[in-house]
Amino acid sequence: MRDSAQITTPTTPFKRGQFVLYRDPEMFWTGTADHTFVCRIERSWMDGTHDLIVIATGRPVHNANPDYMRLLPAIDAMRDIDTAPLNINGGVGDLTAAAIAWLHQQHATANQRPQLPAQSD
Repeated sequence: MRDSAQITTPTTPFKRGQFVLYRDPEMFWTGTADHTFVCRIERSWMDGTHDLIVIATGRPVHNANPDYMRLLPAIDAMRDIDTAPLNINGGVGDLTAAAIAWLHQQHATANQRPQLPAQSD
């Protein structure tokens, strides 16, 4: 490779517990359907590969090449909560069940009187 060549894909240091979109290169290049999965990073290896767990099935993916992985930022997963309408009369149908549950929890805890921590003897 020439010294002046540039890497066109961003390199992201993936960490255990992060969620990524993984495209199985062999399945993709052979035209197999369902070649892209949402995964959680389980382990990172010194050679730069990662062991993943497919979220939908729990199936492990060993030695996944990071060139075929993209980080799934929390901001994208939480966008429906962040952009939720403030009035209760409209837009609630656009929220996911998780967003409604989170907002309900926030409402319940926000309306409680703060308690002092228990003192130890």
